[in-house]
Amino acid sequence: MQIKDKVVVVTGGASGIGLGLCRRFAAEGAKGVVVSDYNGAGAARVAEEIGGLAVKTDVGDEAQVKELIDVTVRKFGPIDLFCSNAGIASPGGAEAPNQDWQRCWDVHVMAHVYAARAVLPSMIERGGGYLLQTASAGGLLTTLGQAPYAVTKHAAVAFAEWLSITHAHQGIKVSCLCPFGVISGMLPEDADGIGKLILKTAITPDQCADYVVTALEKEEFLILPHPEILDYFQARTNNHERWLHHMRKEQKQYVLASGTNP
Repeated sequence: MQIKDKVVVVTGGASGIGLGLCRRFAAEGAKGVVVSDYNGAGAARVAEEIGGLAVKTDVGDEAQVKELIDVTVRKFGPIDLFCSNAGIASPGGAEAPNQDWQRCWDVHVMAHVYAARAVLPSMIERGGGYLLQTASAGGLLTTLGQAPYAVTKHAAVAFAEWLSITHAHQGIKVSCLCPFGVISGMLPEDADGIGKLILKTAITPDQCADYVVTALEKEEFLILPHPEILDYFQARTNNHERWLHHMRKEQKQYVLASGTNP
C-alpha cells in the first residue's frame, strides 16, 4: 500500500508509536489522517501539527469506535487504512486485579475486533482495505513481569492472523506490528529494571514509523522493526523447551534488576 491520497485512522495517536505513524502518514501525503486517542488534548495537538483530525476515543468502548469511524467517513470518505495501535502497560501476574486484565483485553483485543467489525463491510464491498494492528514482540514471545499485557498481545497476534487468512480473498490486507523497545510513555528514556535493558536496543517512534511505511508498501504481514525478534521467535518454535529454559534465566535476571517477584 502507498499512503499517498489514502484515508488513515490511527488509534493511540497522541504519543509513542501512534504519534510517529501520524507524522509519517501525513508526510507521505495521506488524504486525511485521523488522530484518535483517549487523551483528547494530546490528539488535538498532534492533529494541529500535521493538519489532521482529532477524535477523542476510548477504544475499549465499541460505541466510541463506531463513532470514530463515522466521523472519519463523514470528513474524508471511506477508510483505506485503519491502525489499531492503542496500548497500555499492565504489570503483574495472576494476582493482578481483574480490572487490569479486563482493561488489557478491551484495549489490546476487543478494540481490534470492534474496528474490524465496523470497517470490514465497507472495505469488502469496495474490494479492498488495510488493517494494521499493533501487537508487540511480547505477543510473539512474552513480556517479563506483565502477564495481562503478554497474554492479550498474544491474542492480538492471533486475531490479526485470523483476519489475514479469512479475508485475503476479499482484497483485505492485514499487517501485525510487533516492535520490541520503542521510546515512549510506556518505555521512558529513564526506565529502570527490565526497561533499562530494553532501552539498549530501543528505537524512536519516528524510526518505527519509517519501518512500518516500508513494510506496508511490501504488504508484509509481520512487521518487525527489531529484526532480531524473528530470530528469537524462530528459536521459540524450533525448540520450545530450550526457549523456556532461557526465559526462566531471563526471569531471574529480571527479578534481580527490578527487585520484584515474580
